[in-house]
Amino acid sequence: MYHRFDENKYPSTNIRNEIFFKHLEEINNSEIEFITFKKFEKLIKTKIEKKYILLTIDDAFESFYINAWPILKNKKIPFILFVSTREVGNYGYMTWDQIKELSKSSLVTIGNHSHSHEYLINWSEDKIKNDLNTSIKIFKNELGYSPKIFSYPFGEYSTNLKKIVMDLNFNFAFGQHSGVIDLTKDFHELPRFPINEKYGEIKRFKSILQTLPLPYKKITPENRYIKKDDNPPEVKIEFFKNLINVKNINCYSNEGNIWRKSNIKFINNNELMILLEEKFKSERGRINCSLWAGEGKWRWLGIQYVIAEY
Repeated sequence: MYHRFDENKYPSTNIRNEIFFKHLEEINNSEIEFITFKKFEKLIKTKIEKKYILLTIDDAFESFYINAWPILKNKKIPFILFVSTREVGNYGYMTWDQIKELSKSSLVTIGNHSHSHEYLINWSEDKIKNDLNTSIKIFKNELGYSPKIFSYPFGEYSTNLKKIVMDLNFNFAFGQHSGVIDLTKDFHELPRFPINEKYGEIKRFKSILQTLPLPYKKITPENRYIKKDDNPPEVKIEFFKNLINVKNINCYSNEGNIWRKSNIKFINNNELMILLEEKFKSERGRINCSLWAGEGKWRWLGIQYVIAEY
């Protein structure tokens, strides 16, 4: 997942074009295939036997249109562009004419990124529905259709927001928790690797390309919105019984606002408890678990919680 291109005063959401070129070069060298959303939609419902990359761009910044779209168009690389309808045409964002131009390309799938791009997770149910329905109406007016894929603003979702997204007939929804999509992932909380200046350096990018999915059956608590009395959450991951060497897993969290190795405990051989000792003390609580898969590859699972009070 990318946002801005060559907008160097925004390092947390930007990637420099020369680094982006290197990313594309690494992908080409790895012989991993870029796929359209249409192909993704077919693969995710069948047996996936090789690696693919689904490229996503959030927010529809003008810098994407100027600096990255010509590159992707020339190289025939498909992608999803997630658009927040309120921002279209504002300073620094793409216009509807530009979005319409892209939507006509077979390389491009347009996705919904809400109307306002606010912290929807804190809003009332009616206010969330109004925001999303506003975006749906605008898409229909401007493009003649409303996209059926959604990207949560800031990658944040709760059981309530997720249900609203499902009730509005979005077929897939993407977060910003790191990980690899496989057939075990919930279609409405799909992981992505966010890429920016800090997390886009080449050594890390190469390791991402080697990463494998970490299949799981269930993660609790299911609600990723944690209130004061539930902080720290009692996190449990239920794995499938045939996952090889699962007891060699390591997990890390930012509990206490310091990244550290987490204490873990297995129950019934395939259920893992992550024993958080301190509260999450920032807006987002993160847990990353990795499992060595051999041949220089790791299985990876990222979990992100939004912390209401800390």
